[in-house]
Amino acid sequence: MAKILSEATKMKLGERLGVAELVRRGGWGEVPARQCGNLVREAVRLAEETLQK
Repeated sequence: MAKILSEATKMKLGERLGVAELVRRGGWGEVPARQCGNLVREAVRLAEETLQK
């Protein structure tokens, strides 16, 4: 995800999913695996929406 999405977009997704504070405190390595899966799922959804416009 790091090479595909900008840091700003990743943080926006993190805020939507409630993990932004974890990232601010300790980086993306602090995000639990389940939440990482949710971030990827949300990123795919966002990309699909963008392509449909």
